[in-house]
Amino acid sequence: MKFTSTRSPMALDSAKVIAQGISKEGGLFVPESFPAISDEMFEKLIGMTYKERAAAILSLYLTDFTEAEILHCVNGAYTGTFENEDPAPLVEVKTGMHLLELWHGPTCAFKDMALQLLPYLLTTSAGKTAPEKTMVILVATSGDTGKAALDGFADVEKTKIIVFFPQEGVSPMQKLQMTTQTGNNVAVCAIHGNFDDAQTGVKNIFSDES
Repeated sequence: MKFTSTRSPMALDSAKVIAQGISKEGGLFVPESFPAISDEMFEKLIGMTYKERAAAILSLYLTDFTEAEILHCVNGAYTGTFENEDPAPLVEVKTGMHLLELWHGPTCAFKDMALQLLPYLLTTSAGKTAPEKTMVILVATSGDTGKAALDGFADVEKTKIIVFFPQEGVSPMQKLQMTTQTGNNVAVCAIHGNFDDAQTGVKNIFSDES
């Protein structure tokens, strides 16, 4: 599986695009094609646990990862970090109606589903592409993303994370969640302005080659 940019033609492996984040032209990375899932595989996915299903789907896209690497990422992200063995339980509300619960992660935000996994994907990718480097993650947030990202990356080796948020643009609870985050590699910065200002600032940092 190769990935290309929305702004320029290229063909890169998943480890490269995960480590790089965005293309040099500012585009987003997308798969060159989407793998087809047969009826037989779909039936197998239905019977799997969340972790098994995550590993099966990731293996379709991260073809430069070994099976052991994918299992390391999935098990690290979803074992012992959520309230339940099933990170996203499907609960029957009434006959014919079910609710997918996405708040059982460490920060009670649905973004824990991705941001508990991302540090493992990123460090595994960095090990393949630039093992000697420390990865710095810059985040602009209006609330939930910041805390979820901080929790996911806290004390992860060879990573640092800085979260920018609007001083008056998040709830008191969200501000406390972010500013009390523990970890030797985390930093939080309040800005004067709104979320768009924070996001623009992060994009400017990414585009500044100096």
